[in-house]
Amino acid sequence: MSASSLPSTVHVPAIAAPLPDVLPPFKPRRGFIGYLRKNPIMAFGGALLLTMLCIAIFAPYLWTVDPTSLAPARRTREPSAMYWFGTDMLGRDVYSRVLYGARVSMLVGFSVAILSSIIGLTIGLTSGFVRWADAIVMRIMDGMMSIPPILLAIALMALTRGSVQNVIIAITIAEIPRVSRLVRGVVLSLREQPYVDAAVACGTRTPTIIWRHILPNTLAPITVQATYICASAMITEAILSFIGAGTPPIIPSWGNIMAEGRALWQVKPYIVFFPAVFLSMTVLAVNLLGDGLRDALDPRMAKRL
Repeated sequence: MSASSLPSTVHVPAIAAPLPDVLPPFKPRRGFIGYLRKNPIMAFGGALLLTMLCIAIFAPYLWTVDPTSLAPARRTREPSAMYWFGTDMLGRDVYSRVLYGARVSMLVGFSVAILSSIIGLTIGLTSGFVRWADAIVMRIMDGMMSIPPILLAIALMALTRGSVQNVIIAITIAEIPRVSRLVRGVVLSLREQPYVDAAVACGTRTPTIIWRHILPNTLAPITVQATYICASAMITEAILSFIGAGTPPIIPSWGNIMAEGRALWQVKPYIVFFPAVFLSMTVLAVNLLGDGLRDALDPRMAKRL
């Protein structure tokens, strides 16, 4: 090779620029705490609900007395440093009764939400995926939904004696049709998805398809629905107790306290005011938490955050 055939210029590969002495700060991915900062309504609802739950659990340690202790000599006392929420017509401390009443409302709300979600999920999965069972099961659910939940709960309570367990059972039966209808609608849309058709074509058994492909996609909507059922159950329990069809008067609940104070509402409004405020705050907290869960679990809403 002659010297004239060599290239006039030699291309030297570029040397990478040296790393800076100070690296930029590491930014972690937005996790649960970051999401709460982006959604303060959910954070507020969760904090408020946690506060109410702590009040219900630690009621005996929050300067309370026996909520069933009678003292006719101190009846209808105004709120003061000794009786923070006053006393009722039988001399019972309203503050203690309100705090202990949170236990009944929380127990009813959470129990109804869990039981109705489990039973409704089972019915909805069976009805939505098994075609021959859909017509039978849904007609029964439609018949139950034709009756307002509060009237159905009153009718069921009329057949039994008043107790917390019977209240939970009555409200759960009234809420099951709505959960099953929701799950059935979700299952009907999932049943037509390509991955379900592929599983059926491969000979996968129906229980396996429901467990692996259908059930995980129904958990998000049913979780959100459970929060609204919890709030609705608390209100229904208060209504049943208010009209005398719920928990017995010896058990302090917000509905019982308001029912006993309605006769003195114009002269002693604090007997009804304090349990009503606690009930409203708890229901508001559950609803705000449900709205936040809906935004977090819905992919379409998550893209906007």
